[in-house]
Amino acid sequence: MKKHLLTLLLAWLAAYPLAAQQRYELNSGWQAQSIAKVQADGARLSQPTYALAGWLPAVVPGTVLTTQLANKLVPDPFFGMNNNRIPDIYRTGRDYYTYWFVKDFKEAPATDDDQVWLHLRGVNYSCEVYLNGQKLNQQTHHGMFLRQAYNITPHLAQDGNNRLAVVVYPPDPVGNPNGGQGGDGTIARGVSHQYVAGWDWIRPIRDRNTGIWDKVTIEKTKQINLKNPHVVTRVPGMRQPNGPQQPALLDVTAELENPTNKKVSGVLQYSIGGQTVTQKVSLPARSMQVVSLPQLTLPNPKLWWPNGYGPQNLYPSKVQFLVGKTVSDEEDVQIGVREIQTEWNAKTQSMQVLLNGQKIFIKGGNWIISDAMLRFTDARYDAEIRFHRDMNLNLIRVWGGALIERPEFYQACDKYGMLVMQDFWMSGDCNGRWVDPMKLEDQWTRRQYPNDHRLFINSAADQVKMVRNYASLGMWCGGNEITPPKDILTALQDSILPKLDGTRWFITYSNSDSMSYNTQGGNGDGPYGIQPISRFWAHRTYPFNSEVGSVGVGDYESLERFLPVANLVPPQYLGPKSKPTEKVDSMWDYHTYIGYEQYLLPYGAPKDARDFGLKAQLVNYDQYRALMEGFSSHMWEWYTGSIIWKTQNPWTSLRGQMYDYYLDPNACLYGLRNGSEPLHVMYNPVDSVVMITNNSFEVKRDLMLVVDAYDMAGKKTPVTQVIVEINPSMSKKYLPINAIVKQLGQQKGMFLSVQLLDLTKKAVSSNFYWLPDAKGEYSGLKTMAKAPLTLTARQTAASQVSVTLTNPATAPVAFFNRLALVNPQTQKRILPVFYTDNYVSVLPGESKTVLLDYTPSTDVPAPVVSVEGWNVAKQLVPVAVN
Repeated sequence: MKKHLLTLLLAWLAAYPLAAQQRYELNSGWQAQSIAKVQADGARLSQPTYALAGWLPAVVPGTVLTTQLANKLVPDPFFGMNNNRIPDIYRTGRDYYTYWFVKDFKEAPATDDDQVWLHLRGVNYSCEVYLNGQKLNQQTHHGMFLRQAYNITPHLAQDGNNRLAVVVYPPDPVGNPNGGQGGDGTIARGVSHQYVAGWDWIRPIRDRNTGIWDKVTIEKTKQINLKNPHVVTRVPGMRQPNGPQQPALLDVTAELENPTNKKVSGVLQYSIGGQTVTQKVSLPARSMQVVSLPQLTLPNPKLWWPNGYGPQNLYPSKVQFLVGKTVSDEEDVQIGVREIQTEWNAKTQSMQVLLNGQKIFIKGGNWIISDAMLRFTDARYDAEIRFHRDMNLNLIRVWGGALIERPEFYQACDKYGMLVMQDFWMSGDCNGRWVDPMKLEDQWTRRQYPNDHRLFINSAADQVKMVRNYASLGMWCGGNEITPPKDILTALQDSILPKLDGTRWFITYSNSDSMSYNTQGGNGDGPYGIQPISRFWAHRTYPFNSEVGSVGVGDYESLERFLPVANLVPPQYLGPKSKPTEKVDSMWDYHTYIGYEQYLLPYGAPKDARDFGLKAQLVNYDQYRALMEGFSSHMWEWYTGSIIWKTQNPWTSLRGQMYDYYLDPNACLYGLRNGSEPLHVMYNPVDSVVMITNNSFEVKRDLMLVVDAYDMAGKKTPVTQVIVEINPSMSKKYLPINAIVKQLGQQKGMFLSVQLLDLTKKAVSSNFYWLPDAKGEYSGLKTMAKAPLTLTARQTAASQVSVTLTNPATAPVAFFNRLALVNPQTQKRILPVFYTDNYVSVLPGESKTVLLDYTPSTDVPAPVVSVEGWNVAKQLVPVAVN
């Protein structure tokens, strides 16, 4: 047996060359100090023997402000008005937030031709880098996004005890946070993010996020360093998500660097799905080459599809450089096999997106950044992108006032099927689209921002290389609502993207006519505030709207996380009932609240903040369900897509969010989830017609359309029941029910249930509307009797709870129930939790089951389930364990 195992081991070693590569992060044990308190220069400071008495434990990756916060030197800037208590860099001067960051680490000197590399993936804004008394960058590094790599082989300490020291300087200029979008605009003179000087959804970040904000890694290789591999997948023809596939074609390139003083010969190879291609290479001493491999044919590939259209198949693959049988260096690349195309839709006058030959109706959300202070984690990225998947969206646009998103963001988008429209670092507000009295410099000057065009171009090229292999990356965009200056635009359009990518749609700016031809004037996006429900259905807006949004305040449990108790007061409604004006507490203003205007009052004026939070959720659900239903109802007729402004907040803002900063979803998420279903039955409130939308590539047959009405007491009135079918990728009108709605809902309003059932009577789409009375009031809701809803909960897996809600046949509708998983000791919600549905209504005689996914913690006792509804008293139910 031992001999047999030895033979197998030797065979395995022969088949798989020995790998030399190692990587590890320097993400703990850092220390920091203000430059004003450091007398030594970088050469002395980076000597391991130099004492660091009195230095602060530092957060890296992080910023000066996250280090100060961790050391309790500043209050939490996301709570209340604490941000006003933190000195702003515009007033303190840049030296106040200029800091040294120091890290001691062990790494033995390299032997033979081994090489050791230091990588800094992001420093904001300028820095000098020292190791063991030696300066690594001969010229000051500039730019928030430009990655840095240093061969530190000759600088490693003989005893293996090394010290890295980095002095980080803030952006210059830092911008005056005068209340404008991007403050006075001058933050855009640098190649950095712009929102840090303040926007209409955030207050200024006081240090402008100065620091080593992204990962620092050590990499060890043999002679050759393999960098920036590029895998392009081509999927000819029109494909289906299921069944056998014709082959896909893969083109692979990689950069090879030989830092040694002698020529090195070897083999570059790429492996995926049991297929391998190779190319012999000879690299001269101290040289770098881009090497192309022969085209690889992948038979019967498992394709990657956007969410709602098919599975997100991903292949592990590997690029290696071998010298003999030894791997000098290798890179793992996870690949989604897909091809993106675009074509002009003459009917809508907008571009439409095709994936693997099939047209995709874009249902998207605008994304700012995961955390305004750049506190990124894999878990948070995964949770946020999962929420977008759960909303039944298929695209995220990364807004141009922030950054090229991190590889970890794209990994989550690959996993959950989110296409990405990625903006470069421009915004119409700072970069001169409009005359703006809040800006320091005139429009013509701002049109030439940033100051260093070459730095922008170099940074763009580097960031393209960083994220180009992700299947989810679908579109590049020159900037938010504005094109970059002409030379930058030319470089992006004619050089960088064709050479370094070449497979994605490039949009010159986010509301460009090349994306969506604007025949109506304006900017080609918006509106951004609350709207009548009917407007989403009946008013034709921009055919591929890059920004359209509404309100998004969370409930009371969300508000109390970041508002002091004294400020938990509801808005006051002034003026006539037909058009009231909201007046809100100054703390709400500080957290950038936008109003619900007259749309909340039909439910009754809010009695307190808790009552306001509940009624706001009814409005939230209706707004976002109607938004996506309205766009979907005119699919390929008026629209090829829409992108909501916006689906998340990286700060404790009171607008445009489907979940709050703390990852607690509100009703926006579930209204949008409902309205964005791939196969969806819906009620058009304008013409009282029941419609069906089918986003799939298949005919949907043998479906029973069932429409029922319910009064406030729970009495059911069957409206219709009919067999229907619907062709792929279309919306279709079926039944007008105007007469019944008018008749049943005139006095107190009514409930409307519309369902699609399959042949087993299982609901494949279910929708539930609450309709006002003839005066537009929800008079019936105000006087509803209580429903005796019962709840059972059981643990179905280590991280999953199944909750069943049951309403007796003789009861009224159990309306709008909010489920939560809570800590039994504090009764605070466990976050994040992912619900298959929420804010659910249960009909008389009906049971509904909702699954809750969460990450168990040893720090929290066994959770209990909470439910509370419009006419359902709050219950706490223990979770039964099977």
